[in-house]
Amino acid sequence: MKKFLFILSFVLGIFANAQVVIIDTGSVKLDTIKHWSVLGKQSLMINQTSFSNWVGGGANNVGWLAGVDYNITYEKDKDLWENIILLNYGQNDTQGIGVRKTQDLINVSTNYGRKVSKSWYLSAGAGFLSQFAVGYEDGNNPEATKLSNFMAPGYLNVGLGITYRPNDNVNVSLRPSNARWTFVLDKDLQTAGSYGLKADGDASLLQFGFLGTAVYKVKLMENVNLSNTASVFSNYLDHPERLVLAYGMVLNLKVNRFISSNITVDVMYDHNQIQKTQLKQTLGVGLAYTLNNGVKRSERKDSQWWIKK
Repeated sequence: MKKFLFILSFVLGIFANAQVVIIDTGSVKLDTIKHWSVLGKQSLMINQTSFSNWVGGGANNVGWLAGVDYNITYEKDKDLWENIILLNYGQNDTQGIGVRKTQDLINVSTNYGRKVSKSWYLSAGAGFLSQFAVGYEDGNNPEATKLSNFMAPGYLNVGLGITYRPNDNVNVSLRPSNARWTFVLDKDLQTAGSYGLKADGDASLLQFGFLGTAVYKVKLMENVNLSNTASVFSNYLDHPERLVLAYGMVLNLKVNRFISSNITVDVMYDHNQIQKTQLKQTLGVGLAYTLNNGVKRSERKDSQWWIKK
């Protein structure tokens, strides 16, 4: 939890100082920085249930989920640099059971591309994936079997390839040359077979193979947006047929500027974690604030946010 608050404060501090300067020249406002765009969302979702003399039964509970989701893009001439920061942490406190973790994610990635033709870029990128706190087989119950922890596992991908980005809602990266490090820094989890480790006491595993990622965003209707992400990894050196597959969906229903509802679905398969398909689903309603300084990557009228319509 302390790690989450520290990283959250750090991220918000960066963007609080990343100000956009606008000069008013009369009827038209000119942006002095035309190459950066920042789209960020901070959210706090709350859910609560209470019972008193309720014949149907039930247990009082309260839960919360805090999240930070930023997309920072720089584009000038043939250069395209995209950065994504996604942080989520949530808990639920149920009477008679105690506090259990409901969400825990650190996902940071960066990708630089040099345009070689329309919508196509030669690219190089890196991504980091882990979690903030220890995870148990039974939520946050320390008496249950420990399954994971911060940097146990932690994943670092670094690779070269191509990126297809025809517009701001579609982004596909293909990296035929990609190194994937798996870190297991919790000594209790450093056993042979855990997250693919070869021997007891190993703290990391290096794989080399193909990584493909895709993002597709669509506006279903006014104030209803759907975001899809998918990835696939194949290790050239050991069982390339054992694909690491991941898919994530976020359906956002915006009530007004400060209130929204999110439905998320995550599906994953990783032979080194567990030889079963993993599924996670969440539903939350609460406060959300979006920072959007607009898309300034082209001369399209629909992306010139500084011109009033």
